Amino acid sequence: MRPYRSVLYIPGARERALEKARGLPVDAIIFDLEDAVAADEKTNARALLSRVLSEADYGPRARIVRVNGLDTDWGADDIAEFAGAAIDAILVPKVGAPADLDAVAGRVPDVPLWAMMETPGGMLNAAAIAAHPRLAGMVMGTNDLGKDLGARFRPDRLPMLTSLQLCLLAAKAHGLIIVDGVYNAFKDDEGLKAECEQGRDMGFDGKTLIHPAQIEITNAAFAPSDADVELARRQIDAFEAAKRDGQGVAVVDGKIVENLHAATARQILARAEAIAERAI
Repeated sequence: MRPYRSVLYIPGARERALEKARGLPVDAIIFDLEDAVAADEKTNARALLSRVLSEADYGPRARIVRVNGLDTDWGADDIAEFAGAAIDAILVPKVGAPADLDAVAGRVPDVPLWAMMETPGGMLNAAAIAAHPRLAGMVMGTNDLGKDLGARFRPDRLPMLTSLQLCLLAAKAHGLIIVDGVYNAFKDDEGLKAECEQGRDMGFDGKTLIHPAQIEITNAAFAPSDADVELARRQIDAFEAAKRDGQGVAVVDGKIVENLHAATARQILARAEAIAERAI
């Protein structure tokens, strides 16, 4: 159960940022060759990132490369460059249908694929996209999606909820990792905390970040708290005791604990253990 609480975008053209990322307490890094790199820097960024990833040790952090789309001048070369690289995934931008993944999968035989979910078409086709046999994860691209929808920013993200939930349902139905979109106001700690908690409560595995200042809040929000772990242990103990007595139900803190609650409690403990094992 690899944690993906914090997933930080790093521009592929910024060597100092690539170096600094090796010491940041993030669960995953998206090395970005798409939106974060200017057109006249894309070729150089590809070469730089390829060299850095072949030489640098990023420890337990998942390494995900966001390539340019195949409809651009750089996409095919990006994919060819990283098809055999020692990375954890290639992130395909603007996936609108399974055919967009097919086009990349044929060029990348072994590396898992992730999909940027950031277009209205992608939202409507989320279930079919999630069913793709090569897909391992989804990333919500809420900025691009908001632009295409003509939606206004609201702290409650009401205009985004249908899209977020469609992708969540699709990802969970197929056992995929799914991480929430970015929070743009990187100096607004309270706003970030609230959005992290909303995404966590909805079921996201973590959140994409645009700045290292957002890491601590995000890691805390998407990790089981000490109280969560303590309650999970008590629920498991109570349920196991009930089973030994021939009962199928236990009671903890005045609430019923059945098999499904015990299963959830075990997932919480497994998640906490996975985070502890990969502590950076």
